[in-house]
Amino acid sequence: MTEHAGASDWIADRGEKWRAHVTRMESTLMPVDEPLLGALRLRAPSRIAEVGCGGGGTALEVLRRAPAGSVVHGCDISPTLIELARARMTPDEASIAFEVADMATAAPSRPYDRLVSRFGVMFFDDPGAAFANLARWLEPGGRFAFAVWGRPSDNPWMTTVRDEVARVVEVPRADPAAPGPFRYADSDSLRSLLEGVGFAEIDVLDWRGALPIGGDLPPAEAAHFALSSFSSFGELLARAGDDAFDEALHALTTRFSLHRRDGAVRLDASVLIVTGTRR
Repeated sequence: MTEHAGASDWIADRGEKWRAHVTRMESTLMPVDEPLLGALRLRAPSRIAEVGCGGGGTALEVLRRAPAGSVVHGCDISPTLIELARARMTPDEASIAFEVADMATAAPSRPYDRLVSRFGVMFFDDPGAAFANLARWLEPGGRFAFAVWGRPSDNPWMTTVRDEVARVVEVPRADPAAPGPFRYADSDSLRSLLEGVGFAEIDVLDWRGALPIGGDLPPAEAAHFALSSFSSFGELLARAGDDAFDEALHALTTRFSLHRRDGAVRLDASVLIVTGTRR
């Protein structure tokens, strides 16, 4: 979750940061897997590729849900995240593999029946060329399902953290056209890109739900996790000194305390599940 982060950022610092917080990040995002994987329509054995697989959590969940005989390949530009994903495989597992690859430019050995991505398609440096290349990864008639974030105003799980940080330090204004989590909050722009490179039957589902911040953390720990892992908030606060982080932590803990339900801090989210086929 970083604003204005392109591919090169994920190879280096952002990939390392995600790895450091991967368990809590995956716990936060786990509710999105249900609508995303349902949209893939895995009704027969399939070859499935994940765009931006990160630490491998979603790819492993795909394999658990896919019909017997399916094969799952996860690709990510970050070597450190692929190393982590491979470490999570069982030694005798032959139906899943993880590779360091930039799917925005790399060619597949052969096309896949399904493409899936949970928040991995918002960071392409050249989105037009990247989506055109992704079409090469999918068989004609094959199906894709991409999850991207909806409007910031519909995602208080992120904006609540940003608001409290902005009370302490200056937070750069987001450029909606730049690589970042809310790049396709206007789904019309993503639809146009996809249709222009050979995808069809495009549909958009606006999924609404609550995300558990860090999983089952109490407010103070959830606030610390959010400040340390979301966007570049931790770095901004660190540059302002220890007092800045403590001030933001106290304020965010108070905000999070208002949203504790069933043993976790839960804030609303809007996720656009974009689906379609290759013509």
